[in-house]
This record gives sequence, structure tokens and C-alpha cells, in this order.
Amino acid sequence: MMEIPYIAQSAFPLFWLLVAVLGALIRTRHSPSRQAALETWQRWWAVAALGCGSLWMTFAFVAAPDVMATAIGFHRTPFEFEIAFANLGLAVMGFRAASPSATARERITIGLGAGMFLWGALIGHVYQWFANGDHAPGNTGGVLLYDLLIPAVMIILARRSQRLPTAGQSTAGQSTDGKPAAGQPATGVPS
Repeated sequence: MMEIPYIAQSAFPLFWLLVAVLGALIRTRHSPSRQAALETWQRWWAVAALGCGSLWMTFAFVAAPDVMATAIGFHRTPFEFEIAFANLGLAVMGFRAASPSATARERITIGLGAGMFLWGALIGHVYQWFANGDHAPGNTGGVLLYDLLIPAVMIILARRSQRLPTAGQSTAGQSTDGKPAAGQPATGVPS
């Protein structure tokens, strides 16, 4: 039977996903539009899930490298110091993506950058799980979902925001007054 500490350690990375989801749900209850709600979701995901989650990992790997090595199922190596600063880079990118001036394209790029590290870590965790039987709480469980979902959700939210019409623009590329929206060619057909 599993021990509570193992379950708690394994599930802890999901805390940051939960904070992002709950924060976004609470903030979007009375959102004035789908676009405003989507912007709120993007900011919460960027700051709580990617930013704070990665900052937490930075502190954990710097302050308690032995604990982190044991949680992952490895012996302590200089690798943990490098992982700490890779996570610091992810945190900075997450906080940038939460900025009101961050564009959808920038958020997609940040999601892809985070994905290169986190999806690579996911592949490494799965490999260690199956090749070496590493069932340590920091190698299987919540960390797998964390590594998969953080970049994937960030990219999906940013892509959805690109597809939503901006204020004063209909889905057909026409503004609400019937004129071509900014960046849309005129059709040459009088209205």
C-alpha cells in the first residue's frame, strides 16, 4: 500500500496547475467577453503554472539538492544546479508571458521554449520509469502531467486567442461597421 508522503510528493507538482485553474476560474466568473476571459486564463497559466512552478523548482534544487535528488530517484550531482537555473529561465519566461503586453505569438514561443525543456524532461522521466524501474515520486506521477501540460496548455490558449476576433472585428474579417478590418484586404465589392 502507498504511503501518504509518497502520494503527497508525487502529486505536489499538480499544486501549481490547481492554483492556475482556480485563480482563472475565480477571476473569469464575470468576465465581460470570451477574449477577456481567455486573456485571464493565459495570464494565470503563465504566472502560476509556469512562472511560480518553475521558481519553486529553482529554489528546491538550489536549497535542497539532496532532497530533490532522492525525490527523483538519483544520487546528487552538479546536474541539479543546472536544472535549478534552467527552471529560473522558465520562471522568467512565464512571468513575461503573464505581462499585459505579451502577444499571442510571444506566448506561443514561450510555450514552445518551455516545451523543449519540459517535454524533454518528460521523455527522460518515462524512460527512467520503464528502463530502470524508477518509481520515485519526483520521477512518476504529478511531474509527468506537469511537464506535459504546462507548455501544451500555454500554446493552446495562445492559439485560441489568435483565432478570436479582436474588438470591432467580426469572424469574417470585416469590422462591425462593414469595412475591412485592420490588416484585411478590401474585397472591391461596395457595401
